[in-house]
Amino acid sequence: MAVKQIENLLDLLEFFAERQRPATLADVVSHFDWPRSSAFNILSTLSEQGYLYEPRARAGYYPTPRWSQLAAGFAQGEPIPGRLIRVMMELAAETNETVCISAPSGLHAVFLDVIESPASIRYAAQPGKRVPIHATASGQALLSQYPENSLDVLLRKVNFERYGPGTPISSDEVLAQIETGRRRGWFQSASHFSPDLGGVAVPVADNSRIFGITIAGPLFRVGDKAEHHAILLHKAIDRIFGEGHSLRTLTNFDVPVLTQPTRIYKSDQR
Repeated sequence: MAVKQIENLLDLLEFFAERQRPATLADVVSHFDWPRSSAFNILSTLSEQGYLYEPRARAGYYPTPRWSQLAAGFAQGEPIPGRLIRVMMELAAETNETVCISAPSGLHAVFLDVIESPASIRYAAQPGKRVPIHATASGQALLSQYPENSLDVLLRKVNFERYGPGTPISSDEVLAQIETGRRRGWFQSASHFSPDLGGVAVPVADNSRIFGITIAGPLFRVGDKAEHHAILLHKAIDRIFGEGHSLRTLTNFDVPVLTQPTRIYKSDQR
């Protein structure tokens, strides 16, 4: 159950991030249609706690660097491995599609870092986005490394619903899709969660942590490139983590033969 006050705070932070300039009380009230007293209480509380300040007198509020210090502290405690970020950056440059790093969060996979495609039509995502862990390539890549009993417990908690034509709507369907992905060496989604969007994902192990890395985009552009993108994913992991990394670190997972030649698609040359 969502807590409204926390939702309002998060909405306010996203508002400042998009606005990128100070906002007055009137600006906040107008944007959110909040009661003036509620907006004043939020702004004054954040200001008193050192999270907002007024860069110029009576010109409005703006977040202080304290937020970035908090974020840096969070990242320092559980950093995304630098070599995984390198994989993401290389794949984004190589494919021109959106590339995401994900981790498990209960019944969801949460995106920890994202590089969006420069194309005008693209898979749009930001860090913090959550997707159903059972119904997406990103999530199934993570689930493939769960112990069997943990996977069974999680699937019993899922409220199965149809998001798209490929959405698994039972535990048996999820398990079958995961097993297919394990034997193939990569996981695929095609309108399984988001209509007309798809992607491929593989799990990556690093110091006892499991991540997923995904290449995603509109189906008209990536639908016939699934195997090609999967090979690029595995080649990038071998190149940066060391040859045979997935074979050494993943459980019950078949790595595909990486001798497939790199094919050039017309849409790659946009």
